[in-house]
Amino acid sequence: MPAHNHFHSVMQIGPVQIGTHRDRRGRTKHAAVCTADRCGWSSDYSSQSAAQLAARTHRCKVR
Repeated sequence: MPAHNHFHSVMQIGPVQIGTHRDRRGRTKHAAVCTADRCGWSSDYSSQSAAQLAARTHRCKVR
């Protein structure tokens, strides 16, 4: 049975949303996800500041 991610502290920087969640081992992670159509970029970070930096510097290849 797959684990359900419950995000909290969701924020948006440009087209990128950042949400905080706990992984399967109970560690706090910060996911950064681009919401632009057909972009598909996402990544997990161990700190919120790293996720915010990635969101600020992300450039979509799709325009």
